[in-house]
Amino acid sequence: IFASHFHYKVSWSQKFIIIWVFIFLFFTLHHFADLIFLILPLFIQYDVVPIQPSVVICSCSHPSMVRNHPDSCSPLAIPGASSSHCPSMEGSASGARAVGASASSQGSELRTQPAVQAPQPRKKKPEDFKFGKILGEGSFSTVVLAREQVTGKEYAIKILEKRHIMKENKAQYVKRERDLMSDLDHPFFVKLYFTFQDDEKLYFGLSYAKNGELLKYIRKIGSFDETCTRFYSAEIVCALEYLHKKGIIHRDLKPENILLSEEMHIQITDFGTAKQLSSDSKQARANSFVGTAQYVSPELLTEKSACKSSDLWALGCIIYQLVAGLPPFRAGNEYLIFQKIIKLEYEFPEKFFPKAKELVRQLLSLDPSKRLGCEEMGGYDPLKQHPFFDTISWSDLHLQTPPKLTPYLPAMSEDDEDCYGNYDDLLSQFSNMQVAQSSSSHSLSPHESTPPQRSSSNIEQYIHDLDNNSFELDLQFTEEEKQLLLDKQTTGNPWHQFVENNLILKMGPVDKRKGLFARRRQLLLTEGPHLYYVDPVNKVLKGEIPWSLELRPEAKNFKTFFVHTPNRTYYLMDPSGNADRWCKKIQEVWRKIYQRHQNPGL
Repeated sequence: IFASHFHYKVSWSQKFIIIWVFIFLFFTLHHFADLIFLILPLFIQYDVVPIQPSVVICSCSHPSMVRNHPDSCSPLAIPGASSSHCPSMEGSASGARAVGASASSQGSELRTQPAVQAPQPRKKKPEDFKFGKILGEGSFSTVVLAREQVTGKEYAIKILEKRHIMKENKAQYVKRERDLMSDLDHPFFVKLYFTFQDDEKLYFGLSYAKNGELLKYIRKIGSFDETCTRFYSAEIVCALEYLHKKGIIHRDLKPENILLSEEMHIQITDFGTAKQLSSDSKQARANSFVGTAQYVSPELLTEKSACKSSDLWALGCIIYQLVAGLPPFRAGNEYLIFQKIIKLEYEFPEKFFPKAKELVRQLLSLDPSKRLGCEEMGGYDPLKQHPFFDTISWSDLHLQTPPKLTPYLPAMSEDDEDCYGNYDDLLSQFSNMQVAQSSSSHSLSPHESTPPQRSSSNIEQYIHDLDNNSFELDLQFTEEEKQLLLDKQTTGNPWHQFVENNLILKMGPVDKRKGLFARRRQLLLTEGPHLYYVDPVNKVLKGEIPWSLELRPEAKNFKTFFVHTPNRTYYLMDPSGNADRWCKKIQEVWRKIYQRHQNPGL
């Protein structure tokens, strides 16, 4: 073996000596089988041709084995994968070169056949990149921002653990995603530039969509105005038309999988559950259950199959969410969501754009063959000619400047009991809460002008009762008085259970808006600082507005005020018309906490 490796010609006499040495050793050790396998290679000669390593996902006789080679460019074995289609994972994701080694004729000399090859680019390695922040995490992958050391280009590199892929039997999905993305060439899709691997991981080099997920902006601004909704809906339509012409269905289209580029155009991603429909048959459906509950089509639930029209259903759900701020089918768990989808139980909120409403109705049809845009309805031309898209220029959509994202904030009905509930009746049980009024210079009431004399034992002077369920505190109390106030709150305030033993500085009912939907909440500003909001009907803590140095309150009018945070703007309405009080108290607490960082000009 060593002689063959170093191209050294072994004479028969040398072979004879070596054979008897091994016979002596292995007769002594009684390993007859090993003896045979060691002797046979001495009588067989090979032409040694170096094999060009290539990073590919290819077929393997063993269905559950990942074979690793010292060059860290081992192929990931995928059961059932066709070895005839193994695109290279370097440069572009296709076009692998197979380097064959010709067997020698039965001669006595070992010969090396020179191979004429085109120069190949150097394989990329993890060391070629400087990895940064995590952009996203999936069920079996992590997407990380990376900068190539040589070129300085930024990529979103999707990293997949080989061991986890094989353990979860996801190899076929990884290969499918690689193959489908390699075949896409459209500005509204994330581009796959290259792939490579090491002993433990696979790496997909994707285009970096700098502005992140569309879902982030829906959450931040609530709902889009009509111009923004029309533009981004049109881009999704263009993307789906291209995808379906190639016989591909996405099957998991949702705002989380729609990214925004640096220029704020869409880039659809995540093809792990996508399906390429067969071109040599009349296959029009994919028979596996995938997707996200709020966007799953009814045929997937009833017939366990998806088709191109399933993506159109998801489009209808997304357009609804862009306008309303929430998806059309919502419930406490997935089973209840599925029941609503099957029964087509959804409603349009007040102020929904009329043309968009009609479009959504034509997309959310239980019958896949009756959805606007499907082949049975004439394809994408009738969809693009819908009145909602009247002002869209389809030919150069990817070259147009996207409109500035603007929230849609129509005035809401103030007496909508169905939406808000009768709050006063719900809180009648709390009417025994006793708070004393005080006349203090620190009160925000415009009627107070002179500071009163304070008593160290009378903590009631710090409490300002606004109504039966609202009050605020002056912040000029001592630590001893703070403890007395907290003791009083513990025994007499029914909202104390929600504030983690923090002293409540201001509380009151507000209407918290999310898109076109609003719900009555009890807002609790506490030390810490914290801004909790509680469902007064079910008496459940629903969430907390995150505090930071960037938090900023803004009064829009007497009733409406915003709380701006880095990732979201909260839209709140005080039914008693004291929005300015809320803003002043939040600013007062902010200054007390962040005074060192405060801009003097603020």
